Amino acid sequence: MRVSALERQERERIEFNQSFEIVISRKSNIFFSSNLSHIYHKYILNNLQVFVYGTLKPGECNYERYCAGKVVEEKRAIAFGELFSLPAGYPAMIPGNAKIHGFVLTFPDSTVLQKLDNLEGYDPSRPEAQNEYNRHQIETYKPSGQPLAIAWAYLMSVDRVRRQKGILLTSGWWSRLKNNE
Repeated sequence: MRVSALERQERERIEFNQSFEIVISRKSNIFFSSNLSHIYHKYILNNLQVFVYGTLKPGECNYERYCAGKVVEEKRAIAFGELFSLPAGYPAMIPGNAKIHGFVLTFPDSTVLQKLDNLEGYDPSRPEAQNEYNRHQIETYKPSGQPLAIAWAYLMSVDRVRRQKGILLTSGWWSRLKNNE
């Protein structure tokens, strides 16, 4: 049975009463109840949001390995930049003003970042020019244009896209599964 967005929001809603009792209901219908505020911090304040526009999107080749079972929420989203298809079979985003279509994935904490950094060829201790992608916080929006979240995103440098002979995707959409234009 498909759950509506409103029902999902209701299930994920966190209720506080005067004694700080927290009830969290997720897809698994597991309930946590406690009078300790650390649950609030664990499930709300520590959430990590990542904007994905390529192989990490739901249905694409790296989603299953890196995201499935770890994501607590996925929302269609747009960000602004320029999107390129690379001959290696994956996309690259650079700063710009065009709409890029993707998803904001919400993870319960930041432990996934190291695995995503490795996949994207990013090491925060290296100079930016030595990374394949660099991780930046960007503004994301609902498809309607309303603000959604500040999320991490992996962007490639303009020089690296040029060296890899990236092809601009004016549609702002990349998929290994479908025609990109």
